[in-house]
Amino acid sequence: MNTYKVGYIVGGLAKASINRKLALALVRLAPKELKFAEIPIRSLPLYTQEYDADLPLVARAFKQTIAEVDALLFVTPEYNRSIPGALKNAIDWASRPPGKNSFAGKPSAIIGASPGALATAIAQQHLRIILSSLNTPPMIAPEAYIRFTPGLITEKGVVTDKSTERILRRFTVAFQSHIAERMPAPAAVTSSSAAS
Repeated sequence: MNTYKVGYIVGGLAKASINRKLALALVRLAPKELKFAEIPIRSLPLYTQEYDADLPLVARAFKQTIAEVDALLFVTPEYNRSIPGALKNAIDWASRPPGKNSFAGKPSAIIGASPGALATAIAQQHLRIILSSLNTPPMIAPEAYIRFTPGLITEKGVVTDKSTERILRRFTVAFQSHIAERMPAPAAVTSSSAAS
């Protein structure tokens, strides 16, 4: 099995975010072939088109980090029936300037947790539309809308409910398949090339 580097972005900025706990749980439960690294968004300034001619260093570093991963996992809360402003701002930075879309071609997956009955269903739908327009093929199924209750996931990402753990395991296995289907197979090493 091939190994893939996955960058994950937590959409909310709160240090005690339930979606940060969810991200840690996914990292713990994912197949060993998925190697995760967080891509932080907290330090990005608000995007404006005036930056396109000369991106600030923090934005260049952000885009470079995205360039270095094979796939992207978005773990987002839902704010007012959509994604948080910080996440939309990060997406705008990554997609700019024109012709320099860092997301292009990278497989992605979306998940999120909320205390509400609908969890993050609407935010995920909005994000799926955005990513599709940026040539970042999102995983369509399985979808996972986690209704977060106190103690569901510990600070270290341990899931205390077995049915939720099964859902998250299935999600990560499907994400691995989604990545593999869209990533080119590594070139085979032939005897002639090995000798050169």
